[in-house]
Amino acid sequence: MGQPSLPPPPIAPPPPPPPMPQRAQLGVSDSGGCRVRCAGCKMVLTVLPGMTEFVCPACQLPQMLPPELMRSVSTHPAQPPPQRTGPAHGIDPTKIQLPCLNCKAVLNVPHGLLRFKCPQCNFIVDLSLPGQFMPPMAPPPPPEEVNEVAIEVEREEDEGGLAGETFTDYRPPKLSIGPPHPDPVVETSSLSAVQPPEPTYDLKIKDELESSNALSCLQIETLVYACQRHLQHLADGARAGFFLGDGAGVGKGRTIAGLIWENWQHGRRKAVWISVGSDLKYDARRDLDDVGATCIEVHALNKLPYSKLDSKSVGIKEGVIFLTYSSLIASSERGRSRLQQLVQWCGQFDGLIVFDECHKAKNLVPEAGGQPTKTGEAVLDIQARLPEARVMYCSATGASEPRNMGYMVRLGLWGPGTSFSNFRDFLGEMEKGGVGALELVAMDMKARGMYVCRTLSYKGAEFEVVEVPLDSKMTDMYGKAAEFWARLRVELLTASAFIADEKPNSSQVWRLYWASHQRFFRHVCMSAKVPAVVRLSEEALADGKCVVIGLQSTGEARTEEAVTKYGSELDDFISGPRELLLKFVEENYPLPDKPPEPNPEDSVIELPIKRHSAAPDVSFAGRVRKAAKWDEESEEESEWQSETDTESENESDDEFQICSVCNSEEERKKLLQCSVCSQLVHPACLIPPVVEVVSGDWSCHSCKEKTEEFLRARQAYYEELLKRYDGALKRKLEILEVIRSLDLPNNPLDDIIDQLGGPEKVAEITGRRGMLVRASGGKGVTYQARNTKDVTMEMVNMHEKQLFMEAKKLVAIISEAGSAGVSLQADRRAMNQKRRVHITLELPWSADRAIQQFGRTHRSNQASAPEYRLLFTNLGGERRFASIVAKRLESLGALTQGDRRAGPSLSAYNYDSVFGKRALGMLYRGLMEQEPLPVDPPGCSSQEPDSIQDFILKGRSALVSVGIIRDSGVGNGKESGKFSGRIVDSDMHDIGRFLNRLLGLPPDIQNRLFELFVSILDLLVQNARKEGHVDSGIVDIRANKIELQGTPKTVHVDSMSGALTVLFTFTLDRGMTWESATALLEDKRHDESVSSNSGFYESRREWMGKRHFILALENSASGAYKIIRPNIGESIREMPLAELKDKYKKSSSIEKVRAGWEGEYEISSKQCMHGQNCKQGNYCTTGKRLQEVNVLGGLILPVWGTIAKALSKQARQSHKRIRVVCIQTTADNQRIVGLLIPNAAVESVLQDLSWVQDIDDE
Repeated sequence: MGQPSLPPPPIAPPPPPPPMPQRAQLGVSDSGGCRVRCAGCKMVLTVLPGMTEFVCPACQLPQMLPPELMRSVSTHPAQPPPQRTGPAHGIDPTKIQLPCLNCKAVLNVPHGLLRFKCPQCNFIVDLSLPGQFMPPMAPPPPPEEVNEVAIEVEREEDEGGLAGETFTDYRPPKLSIGPPHPDPVVETSSLSAVQPPEPTYDLKIKDELESSNALSCLQIETLVYACQRHLQHLADGARAGFFLGDGAGVGKGRTIAGLIWENWQHGRRKAVWISVGSDLKYDARRDLDDVGATCIEVHALNKLPYSKLDSKSVGIKEGVIFLTYSSLIASSERGRSRLQQLVQWCGQFDGLIVFDECHKAKNLVPEAGGQPTKTGEAVLDIQARLPEARVMYCSATGASEPRNMGYMVRLGLWGPGTSFSNFRDFLGEMEKGGVGALELVAMDMKARGMYVCRTLSYKGAEFEVVEVPLDSKMTDMYGKAAEFWARLRVELLTASAFIADEKPNSSQVWRLYWASHQRFFRHVCMSAKVPAVVRLSEEALADGKCVVIGLQSTGEARTEEAVTKYGSELDDFISGPRELLLKFVEENYPLPDKPPEPNPEDSVIELPIKRHSAAPDVSFAGRVRKAAKWDEESEEESEWQSETDTESENESDDEFQICSVCNSEEERKKLLQCSVCSQLVHPACLIPPVVEVVSGDWSCHSCKEKTEEFLRARQAYYEELLKRYDGALKRKLEILEVIRSLDLPNNPLDDIIDQLGGPEKVAEITGRRGMLVRASGGKGVTYQARNTKDVTMEMVNMHEKQLFMEAKKLVAIISEAGSAGVSLQADRRAMNQKRRVHITLELPWSADRAIQQFGRTHRSNQASAPEYRLLFTNLGGERRFASIVAKRLESLGALTQGDRRAGPSLSAYNYDSVFGKRALGMLYRGLMEQEPLPVDPPGCSSQEPDSIQDFILKGRSALVSVGIIRDSGVGNGKESGKFSGRIVDSDMHDIGRFLNRLLGLPPDIQNRLFELFVSILDLLVQNARKEGHVDSGIVDIRANKIELQGTPKTVHVDSMSGALTVLFTFTLDRGMTWESATALLEDKRHDESVSSNSGFYESRREWMGKRHFILALENSASGAYKIIRPNIGESIREMPLAELKDKYKKSSSIEKVRAGWEGEYEISSKQCMHGQNCKQGNYCTTGKRLQEVNVLGGLILPVWGTIAKALSKQARQSHKRIRVVCIQTTADNQRIVGLLIPNAAVESVLQDLSWVQDIDDE
């Protein structure tokens, strides 16, 4: 009780007293601290100087100073606090403030006074009495009124704005050299908001290019910025590099050729061009010729010896060395590598190194547990060895994930002089920042002049996801195949149990089993789509179009194995799944070792010697096994050793030779010695006595009996081992026969080519060397090489491409081998200008490959844009492959397209996410009955618990059959009938494994499990969206009026490029006037299809004595209702009719609606929806019509650490996230893309950045 301003802790906090004047609640104490009234118990507390957060000692409520006091403290931190002339109203600081237990009045009680009378109600208070010293707990105050509409608006604001225009037309903003590009080129809206630095480099080949029109204006822009960047050096001394991220088909090859030609003019006569395929050397030669660099030789490194390139024997002094990434990591038998050869040739090199299609160098920094690729390490190594080289990274997909940027060390995004000490730090922050952080990386690189990224306009291109349901025959085939794989797993487990040396759960057999399992069902899924591919192709051909079919795997390995096994003439096409199964079982079915047949010539001596040599504690079975496994050499050695030992012993013990029967040394020369136990005996002492002469080895009677017993046991054990071996072999042969009898589909590639007219009508651009072709008579197929006498194998793909472009073949099939660099668009220069229909039979494993494949048919100078048909079956598990691609496409858009919303969206299929992993864990725990399922399984109802239990049993059995649930069984005793099993921790959140294994289940349970997983995922995403925890990437901030307030502030200047980091402050008016709302409703009513439910509504509940009013308009496309509020205009989320009627009622009085609408419109200009007593004070913007928004634009990465630190201190969870926004002023359409800085964090950001200066408007 020594602190006069603190009440004794035992006293229960009273209910709030009547409101007092403002100055009685807040004040500055004489000691320099602040005096405030506790927000919970209303006690007056003294807060020490400099303290902004504290805990009330009476009610233990954590709280902080009101904003106005904090602002006064931070504004004048060095000034002494103003002195008060007296204490707060009604408070005596020399006494203790205690409540009257009767009237609740706060009394000033002198120290030590235990008994007193309340001057207000005359109640006698005696603190010495227990009942009064610790009075019963007062009833809790009524719960604070919760404004549900305010919560809903707050969630919408946390989620972000609407996704706006994705692309904008592109033209070089600061250069006007060269002709326009032959096709419309676009840039994403986020990148277009960033200006590149001023061009200062003067091209030597500018006049030549302007006269020849060889390069377009945007290609020339790339040359200027690349050369300008190459004049700079990073903080570590290495020359800065450039990243060309143009989309497929824009013309990167010709741009590279122009850069080589520019460097040639400066005397840099050596260049290294690394790409993905050796046949692209011809494209490189063509591109150099097109820009006028006909004098520059192109040398294919794979055709050259490993000796010095500039030696007399090779003689390459200058020119372009063209090589593939495979060649970069190659080495000769003598250990000389191509990398060493290149570094030696370059010498003191300041020329150009082009990493074309540089996404091949990804995985330098793999996921946890993985190993870096040799290609990634080699790309890093050559850059380190040639620090002065002018490096150019070139790929449409080079930065699909920040992890894949590890080799781009010349961009200077991490390392000395940056916010990130190394790539690991950079990667960690990017992954923490989500999609928004990736978008900022692209914008930063463009602002610093190291990155350009344009793409051909997709205007006219069509994307369609075609779901191909399995027909009854394929469904039956799939179900039987799934059952067979489950039986095969049991067979392998059973067979492995007989082999003691094997560990079946961790052996190589099981890794091969699951790999083959995945490949098998992936192959079957692809085969199921063949009829749809043929149908779509025939329809396209009938419409006067041509067809490009994309797949990844050709099945060449299975075909070649079958041809080797069966010959080159077969009855029908090879079934890839069948051959895969046959190979797996033939090579991996666990057979016990076949026991060697006992040698009938084993002597009586040898066998007992083996028996005695066994350890006495070894079991009989163990001894027999050892005997059966001895080879001939070891037997001879053992026999020789025994004889030697015996002779030595005989020599040393010669004088002690006595008969073991009569113990006599007489007639030593007649003694017989047992060749087994070595004991000596007189012939006459034996019963019966031995009378004939013993010429050879002799054994005593007991040893003879033991030898015969040993031989019988060995024979029996041999027969048992042989029986087991024969049984296992018989079972293996039976399994192989079952596989041969299964009705499995043929190789899809051969099947499609055959159904579309054969090789005469279908151009094949793949990596396989041979193919199966149907015989001329129609019966049987023959294996033949793809090339002919006139066309080499190296040129066969180029030849097939030419036939397609000349319209001699109207169908082309491309695999991954043909997905890089090959142009199959409707080129205006080609004879075949028919519109392309691009069908993806098999979706690539990654978005990198998907973009490469899509880019084969969508390129510059095309007569028409292609139609894309992405085929999926209706099997849930197959979406695994779409999931991988969708995940990469989202971040791919961020880094290689500048905005994740760009390009075709497959996000509906993205399950490999944080929410997907959480949903999978909930699914597993529900099926294991560790917790209830959050949603009803498909086909089940919570009203029928038996249906849910039945599904759980089926789902659990399915997961057991594909190895997700391990060590399964049914309990005994007290646990009788209870299921037991486990799912290892590594599987609990492994989406890939779940979807892979799902493929191996019969279609019915596969789809039901998948639907349950998706339902749980949708629920989690929906809840997270409501709570504002979903990363929205770039969102547009929209309002009826947006104005730039004041002069932007420069907070950082990049020392190398001069790019700025600028803080912009905008004022927004988001509301909608009554006149605008009524006009909008009238416009809708003119539409005859408008619903009668559209109109003005009022909330069913009141908050602070008022109701909220909205305008609801039906969206005919979705069936939900757009909600328009007077304070924030149109809401992001549409509301279902049921929810609308539950929360609101349609208003019949238009005057009442008008008054309420105009009142809310007016009051929302000054305060938030929480009212005057909002705990966040002026910082709260929930539902506020007039807002102040701060956006940090320009260069962000150099100040990343400062911003992240400031945001981490924010109270609201949504304010802690990196949020990238796009905002455009309504008056002059000035667009800014940058980080949204919460108002409460602005001061902290500015202080940490330490300096602020006005932008010079001039």
